[in-house]
Amino acid sequence: MLKFVSAFITALLLFTYQHSPAQAAPPPPPGGATQEYLEAHNQARSEVNVTPLQWSQALAKSASLLVRLQRDKQNCSFADLANSKYGGNQLWAGGITVTPRAAVENWVAEKRFYNYDNNSCSPDHRCGVYTQVVWKKSIELGCAQSVCINAAKEKSSLTICFYNPPGNVVGEKPY
Repeated sequence: MLKFVSAFITALLLFTYQHSPAQAAPPPPPGGATQEYLEAHNQARSEVNVTPLQWSQALAKSASLLVRLQRDKQNCSFADLANSKYGGNQLWAGGITVTPRAAVENWVAEKRFYNYDNNSCSPDHRCGVYTQVVWKKSIELGCAQSVCINAAKEKSSLTICFYNPPGNVVGEKPY
């Protein structure tokens, strides 16, 4: 009987192994805007020796839902990110639609106001969007953009990127 049970378990394990669904294939390499967001972020991160971010479809979907809500209900005004479980950066641009790279470069431009030694921004300047871009503990990124046209036919755009885990933890250096 023991031989029979042992043979049955071995056969069951072998059958399960051979007929189990294959592991999901990795997602295809990002392209277009996705690649542009990633490259711009990872270029800034490499300059301070921080590991690259990976694209997250879940974060991109959350960003997309939020920019569409802002487009449809708030005419592309800034979103309230205070209660988000993700870190976030956003850029509003009037009169133009910015490229993904230009949005990230705008955030990275704050680098000149960041003082690493004392982990602070220059007086009368902000640098939190830069420090979120290069936050070493963030590993995932997802971004989206919406374009609005107001009653006067003027174009504006809102770009939002989410980061997971969030950055800008008080008292911690970004890298």
